[in-house]
Amino acid sequence: MAVAACCLAFALCVQAGTAQAQAGGTPASSPETLRIGSKRFTESYILAEVLAQAVAARTGQAPVVRQGLGNTAIVYQALQTGGIDLYPEYEGTIAQEILRSDRPLTLAQMRPELASRGLGVDIPFGFNDGYALAMRAADADRLGIATLSDLARHPDLRLGLSNEFIGRADGWRGLARRYGYRQAPVGLDHGLAYDALAKGQVDVIDIYTTDARIKSLGLRVLRDDLGYFPRYDAVVLYRLDLPQRHPRAWAAMRELAGGIDEGAMIGMNARAELDGVPFQRIAQDWLAARERGEAPPGPGGAARGFLAKLFGPDLGRLTVQHLLLVGVAVLAACLVAVPAGVLVHARPRLRALALGLAGLLQTIPSLALLAVLISLTGAIGALPALAALMLYALLPIFSNTCTGLGEVSGSMRQAAIALGMTPWQALRLVQLPLARPTIIAGVRTATSIAIGTATIAAFIGAGGYGERIVTGLALNDRALMLAGAVPAAVLALASELVFEAVQWRLRRHVRR
Repeated sequence: MAVAACCLAFALCVQAGTAQAQAGGTPASSPETLRIGSKRFTESYILAEVLAQAVAARTGQAPVVRQGLGNTAIVYQALQTGGIDLYPEYEGTIAQEILRSDRPLTLAQMRPELASRGLGVDIPFGFNDGYALAMRAADADRLGIATLSDLARHPDLRLGLSNEFIGRADGWRGLARRYGYRQAPVGLDHGLAYDALAKGQVDVIDIYTTDARIKSLGLRVLRDDLGYFPRYDAVVLYRLDLPQRHPRAWAAMRELAGGIDEGAMIGMNARAELDGVPFQRIAQDWLAARERGEAPPGPGGAARGFLAKLFGPDLGRLTVQHLLLVGVAVLAACLVAVPAGVLVHARPRLRALALGLAGLLQTIPSLALLAVLISLTGAIGALPALAALMLYALLPIFSNTCTGLGEVSGSMRQAAIALGMTPWQALRLVQLPLARPTIIAGVRTATSIAIGTATIAAFIGAGGYGERIVTGLALNDRALMLAGAVPAAVLALASELVFEAVQWRLRRHVRR
């Protein structure tokens, strides 16, 4: 029965993975499928959709869009390892963060260095989205702060900067040296920083100059009077063989060069952040307006409500992805933890060591574990996410296997052997059936853990309900975050009901 259940679960996971791949989901796509990535902020989401839909309109084949993969380091690694074929990037970031140049570089200067890494850069979109620092305009007027040099004279001001900006080569450390800053910034998610500034929890934040909320919140962008920041013209960073593998798609994307100015980009960002318009719709509207030679729609439309976000068209796809992540991870954990528990349950020292190692895995923060697994596997997306979820699921299954087998009295095993059974037969026919309720309780706990933890997988592009949560963080959209959390909670409740039904049937079977 247990073997049949495992086989059925595996078949369902494979079936879900196939359906997801057909929908352009997390599992690896055909080598012929163009894969477009994005970073985890509004503008990058939109540009990735613009590229994808331009390709789909020209070729009739929709690329796989892997949104919100993370910061520069993660998306760049995905590009290098072939997890994606291209993503929107910025000239200043390529020069200083990727190529580690101490001076600005032109596209012509970047290309030879990138070519040695198997990469290329092209398709300048037509706008600059630079880094800057901003504060409330009223505070800037009161304190007489207009430039970054002026900020240095107010070390008491509280800085809330994005974690990526704090760690970047062209970020806080170099800026602090150039201007002599003595402030100690705190790390904030970029999408939450505007709320913190509006509520007076911080005084200064880092911004992208095309952010929509600069104007809506009435912020003062501090002038970079010493010229620290380079230009961050938006471009496409791609694998060098892409134009040969996808010539029609490449031609379609090149037609976008010079087509988006700063005003248009600010407008698209505003529709996403202020009106809650889906990224796909924003890209569709912009491309359609461009085709007709008209101005694209501006912000100010009716925002989507919570129910529209909860029951959005992506709900089915995200549900399949989440089920796949949880199902495969828990199944893999069962296939490892149950045999391991059988092997060591009667060996106290070895059991204690194994339990200690499994417990140690539980103490590793999920994002840190994902980062380690990305480095070990050289992949991004489903593979490291599944590995992490499987490792977190090991402890309850392994512990309950040892406990369940330990609760079976030795006299039961001896009686079975006295009846002519071999030790293996006694284990399979007597001990494991008696331990089964406890083992299933461990699987139940592991499944609940996996359902919640699987939301973190979206931070590396593995999909699932966490995709809404990650996007909601980028947009500071609480309703969208809740639209990701509620289905996860419903799924956890459904799993509890399923396991309760299974255990009820087992109890009835034992009584009979």
